Formats: sequence, C-alpha cells, structure tokens
Amino acid sequence: MNQQSLSQVAPGRRVRLVSIEGDRILTRRLLALGLSVGNEVEVLHRRNGDVVVGRDGNRLALGHDIAARVLIKELS
Repeated sequence: MNQQSLSQVAPGRRVRLVSIEGDRILTRRLLALGLSVGNEVEVLHRRNGDVVVGRDGNRLALGHDIAARVLIKELS
C-alpha cells in the first residue's frame, strides 16, 4: 500500500486515518481533538501543508508538522 500523509491530500477527498507517526503525546493530543486511527474524515481545505478536516459536523485545523505525521488511505 502506498502510504500518503494527510498534508498531501487534495481538498474534497475522504480519507481513513491509518497510523500516526509520532510519540504518545501526539497520539493523545489528536485523540483529545477527536481523531484516532480508523476515523474517516474529509479534507476541507489545504494550504502549504496545513489542513482543515471535517468529521461529524466539526472542523479541525492541523498544522503542516502534525498533518505530515498522520498517514492515511484515500477512500473512493
């Protein structure tokens, strides 16, 4: 499987979070924000690697450094 980071996904695409390349602190931070491995989100906006994702009517902005550590699988 060709893994891609969340910071590379075009707006309008639905993706599933596959893994988080980071320490326990980053994983817990994303979990507290409502993101965990297995979640499906829609990429709403992307600019210079910064990403805004939507899930269950909520929006979440992630900076490039964090978005680059979230590996995803694009859904059809």
